[in-house]
Amino acid sequence: MSEAAAKGRGYGSELAPWAIVLVAGAGAVLFGGVWLGGTLGAALTGSGWHPPPFTLATFGTFLSDGPAHLWPGAPAAGVFFGVALVFGSAVAAAVLTARRVLRYVSRPRGLADNRELAALAPAGIAERARDLRPSLKGRAHLHPDETGNLLGDLAPNGPELRSSFEDVELDLMAPRAGKSTGIAVPRVLRAQGAVLLTSNKSDVYAVTRAAREKAGRVWTFDPQGIAHTPRTMWWDILSDCHTIEGARRLAGHFVASVNDDQSKKDFWISAAQNTLTSLFLAAARGGASVLDLLAWLADPADRTPIDLLRDVDMTAMAEQLQGTVRGAVETRDGIYETARQCVACLLDPEIVAWVTPDPALAQFKPHQHVLGRDTLYLLSKDGGGSAAGVIAGLADTTMRAGVVAAERMGGRLDPPMTAVLDEAANVCRISDLPDLYSHFGSRGINVVTLLQSYRQGSRVWGEAGMDALWSAATIKLLGAGLDDADFVEKISKLVGNQDVRTASVSRSKDGTSRSYSYRLDPVLPADRIRALPKGTALLLATGVRPALIRLRPWYKEPDAGVISAAAKAETAAITERATRSWTASAGPADGASRWERDAVSLRKP
Repeated sequence: MSEAAAKGRGYGSELAPWAIVLVAGAGAVLFGGVWLGGTLGAALTGSGWHPPPFTLATFGTFLSDGPAHLWPGAPAAGVFFGVALVFGSAVAAAVLTARRVLRYVSRPRGLADNRELAALAPAGIAERARDLRPSLKGRAHLHPDETGNLLGDLAPNGPELRSSFEDVELDLMAPRAGKSTGIAVPRVLRAQGAVLLTSNKSDVYAVTRAAREKAGRVWTFDPQGIAHTPRTMWWDILSDCHTIEGARRLAGHFVASVNDDQSKKDFWISAAQNTLTSLFLAAARGGASVLDLLAWLADPADRTPIDLLRDVDMTAMAEQLQGTVRGAVETRDGIYETARQCVACLLDPEIVAWVTPDPALAQFKPHQHVLGRDTLYLLSKDGGGSAAGVIAGLADTTMRAGVVAAERMGGRLDPPMTAVLDEAANVCRISDLPDLYSHFGSRGINVVTLLQSYRQGSRVWGEAGMDALWSAATIKLLGAGLDDADFVEKISKLVGNQDVRTASVSRSKDGTSRSYSYRLDPVLPADRIRALPKGTALLLATGVRPALIRLRPWYKEPDAGVISAAAKAETAAITERATRSWTASAGPADGASRWERDAVSLRKP
């Protein structure tokens, strides 16, 4: 006999005992199912529970003579129904078990489990909430939304995870990856205190407005007609400009709206910010309006702002502004032209009306807003001509008002304030947001910044600023569609490596031997992070290993029906307002036809 034949024969002899066991086991399962199913079917049809002997002879009788000899008086259909029921139940149980096993096996090893995430689980987060919120002490039962901000469910099957009211969050996800439905909307709907939301779309506004109206007053700041809401409020843009710090901050927001990298300010940008600071301060201290300020910018030779600064004993600022005005004409004109470009949005009368006092409308007062449960929607377009500088100024003023209120309350807002900065890189460029981030968390202001990528944030705050924002965020969610290879590779390294055991089998004439070796592989390779499914996110929380979670979109929650109906009604109202607005702006002759033509063009692929 050849050596190959001997090996084949030896291998076959090793498998023979297992084949016998497999056949015997399959026969026992088959017979057992028939025996149990037939008895169950007979009992269900009224013949009583009379199981036949559990022997091979019984099985043979069933195959040769049918069920009538084993279960006398029972209809054959009932017996076969019972058999089908037993086998169907067994198959269903096997499928469910297999799915659980596959889900468990496919889950990446090396990620945080229930034990490590106990502080974010219901019991742990409730205990933390009682420490952070004095109003909850002594209460035995708390609503989940009173304990923390919903993040999602730990994959694959729970528990629910929440961040505490001192956490600040940074979320990076590609467009259509669930930022609005899985993060922004649930965060606004579940907020316990005052809410601030920035966005360049009306989707979150449409879904949440009706629900937030039940909690408190809704303030909609919509200077560019994103939701086509009528102007029912105004904000005094100069209210915080009575100090140099306040004036400089407002000037910085306008500068940031046209400067892509705060770490790279050239001479003209820096000089324009200094000039705007002086003009904002002069307008606020001198009782002038925004329109007066625009007139000063249009005519650098106008000495009114210099005189106003001198009148209020701001001599140094007056001298600085005068030095700019008296400088070389080319330099002066360059500085003023840059400043004019920074506040160009205020040339639009539709925008400037929202920041000009109007006795007929309600004035939005940030220091009152942060103490209640009202909601402030800040809507603006992005790109050229946007009101991003105004939006950033109002958002910054409101959050800093929350800091002042927290200091007066003993250090922390209770209930906490929620600030969702959606499209922060486009419509809410607060230049020193990375420096303020952790401070907001310590004051009970839960800030959530939503970006499409790490690189998008770097373009706004610079590499150093984005690194500071990343470090300050105590909760980070990384969702689907992150295509920055360098960033994703860094995340893979942060997640870490794991030991992978590899088995090798060797066969010889003496038999079969098995050995094992170990190697280090990434827990989540870069390609797997990039390919995270929609609706899932990688959770990076301070002090624990990364975890994979499933987001909780608002439309999958128990009250989704009521919210969806309200959202449809609000969307229809927005569409109607948009139609009226467009018709009015186009004129009565061709307004409707122009609207129809634009609607058709928007539907084209």
